[in-house]
Amino acid sequence: MTAVVDQTCAALARVSGDDLPVPLVQGGTSTYANFDYAASAPALAQVTDRIQRLLPYYASVHRGAGYASRISTECYEAARGSVASFLDAADDQVVVFTRNTTDSLNLLAACVPGDTVVLDIEHHANFLPWTRHGRRVVRAADTVAETVRLLVAELCSKPAALLAVTGASNVTGEVLPLERLADIAHQCGARILVDAAQLAPHRRISLRESGIDYLAFSGHKLYAPFGAGVLVGRRDWLDQAEPYLAGGGAVRSVSAERTEWAPAPQRHEAGSPNVLGVAALAAACDALAAIDSEALIAHERLLAERLRDGLCSIPGVETLRVFSDSPDTVGIVAFTVAGFAPGHVAAYLSAEHAIGVRDGRFCAHPLLARLGLDGALRASIGLGTTSADIDRLVAAVATLVDHGPSWNYAHTDGLWNPTPETRPFTADPATGAAPCLIA
Repeated sequence: MTAVVDQTCAALARVSGDDLPVPLVQGGTSTYANFDYAASAPALAQVTDRIQRLLPYYASVHRGAGYASRISTECYEAARGSVASFLDAADDQVVVFTRNTTDSLNLLAACVPGDTVVLDIEHHANFLPWTRHGRRVVRAADTVAETVRLLVAELCSKPAALLAVTGASNVTGEVLPLERLADIAHQCGARILVDAAQLAPHRRISLRESGIDYLAFSGHKLYAPFGAGVLVGRRDWLDQAEPYLAGGGAVRSVSAERTEWAPAPQRHEAGSPNVLGVAALAAACDALAAIDSEALIAHERLLAERLRDGLCSIPGVETLRVFSDSPDTVGIVAFTVAGFAPGHVAAYLSAEHAIGVRDGRFCAHPLLARLGLDGALRASIGLGTTSADIDRLVAAVATLVDHGPSWNYAHTDGLWNPTPETRPFTADPATGAAPCLIA
């Protein structure tokens, strides 16, 4: 195995769980190495701090005269400003709070007045919702340039209301030329939606400069794992559509005969909102906005290059990509290990090395099918990742290839598990504490 670049890289920010001890199947413990940021990122310290400060004031928002309710309402509504500033939203774009990216895209799908064009490489969240008004699927080519040409041809073939694309692939991390696609969509009389679930944690986005009409992302991928998401976009479609949920908070007035709905964002935020989740999301936006964007990109690229070089130096390990000419990738590396099922490798890394990666088809079945795979492994990098973490992962995969696992593993009910399993997983029923915290 060739040596990786000899350059150390520390964490760029403090995240929860960065010193978490977890049990090993062979005995003892090791500090957890988290390579599953793309699924759910740990909370930033600024996020947990803000939640702790807000908790004593937590109350129902809107129309409450109590002091705690007024504080919660101010915090909830101020969060729209944090999100809008983070994305450099245009004046005619409104911030709607949702549960997650999937929720946001389903909300918008109910508002689109016509066909939506999508690529076959999308996460299911940006592939499945668009069928209600007409989904037209374009098969991505082997290059970004040819894929863009195919999108132009489809958009020009007959009118479409929306082009819905990923900002960064949740499988390979590859980034599409969003400003160019926005220009193309507009020239063809369509609007553009960007699924930024994987892009927003890694790259600064200006809706104003890029021309993006709608954008969605999840708090739990943006270091705010408290159950909130956001849809930001042009107001007219949102104001003209039926409310996403019918209920209190979405109305101006109600009688037995007639309902007058409120405009967006309230129109699509019926019911008691997730105040703490929204506050966490705003805190994450504020924290990320304070990080120098060039430093963030440099940190990520150094680590991703170290990871790709290290994995590619191991016989039988192959990293994955869709395009041969993708101009940029975020810190996501998908790979396979010859002779081992992805689930087997993931179980080995967790049980014997305290390393967390993702395995499977990543809610992107058409993309994995075009790569000719039933599954793969994914290592994703975040603000808390260090070069030492990268080296641990590369060394653990190399050990597997050279010597095999030191423990037995069985494939049962679709999952790989060590046999015997010596690590405790059941939480204390009295306290809910994690097993490693139980005295």
